[in-house]
Formats: sequence, C-alpha cells, structure tokens
Amino acid sequence: MSRQLSKDTAVELAVRRLLHAAGLRYRVEYPVPGMARRRIDVAFTRAKVAVLIDGCFWHGCPEHATQPKANAEWWRKKLDRNMARDRETTQHLIAEGWTVLRFWEHEAPEEVAVRVGAAVEQRRTGRVGGKED
Repeated sequence: MSRQLSKDTAVELAVRRLLHAAGLRYRVEYPVPGMARRRIDVAFTRAKVAVLIDGCFWHGCPEHATQPKANAEWWRKKLDRNMARDRETTQHLIAEGWTVLRFWEHEAPEEVAVRVGAAVEQRRTGRVGGKED
C-alpha cells in the first residue's frame, strides 16, 4: 500500500489543469489551519474554498468502496477512522469559515472543475450564476 498516491493523483491533476485553464489560481496541499498533519488538496485561500478529492477505497465511497477480506477487522477500523477524520476536518474548516467541497475520485474532472469554479466565484463576489445573493 505504500505505493498508493496520497497527492497528485491523476484525478487531482486533471481537475487542477482545468481550474488553471479557467484562470483560477490556488494552493496545492495547503495545511488545514489549526489541524496538524491535515491538508487540503486544492485551496483557494482568499475565497476560503477547500477542495478535497477522496479516493473511493480509502474514504468509503458508497458506490465503489470494497472491504478487504484479509485482516478484515483491522481494515474496517482503519477505514472507519479515515471517514471520521474526514468528517472532523470538514467540520473544522466550516467552523473556520471555509466552504468545503468534497468529491469522489470517480467524478468527472470537468464537472468537479465547474462546481469548484462556481463556488469560488460565489465566495469572491457574493453572486450565484451572475446574480446578487
């Protein structure tokens, strides 16, 4: 499992390329403020938008997650801890005033980029779809 990428996955790279092509600038692997050893995959620091792209296996995707048969109890606890940590990180960021967008690795990068762009625009301007809130 040590060869599993935790950052710069193919999906993350595809989403980042699309965001950059759309003129959006961001930070990669940005530390979660106030939480040691936690990172935001793509962070728009001024707009306070956090984008996290979760792997289906490691984060318990309801569509694609599988449970290993060997050492099943250890894996169940490990994956449950991952999901609890995800919830804790999301709650912390929201409490700090961030908009948190979580996506699964199987989601189309184009759709992810559109949703991220809309959220960043809304946070920056207070507008949704070009209209004032």
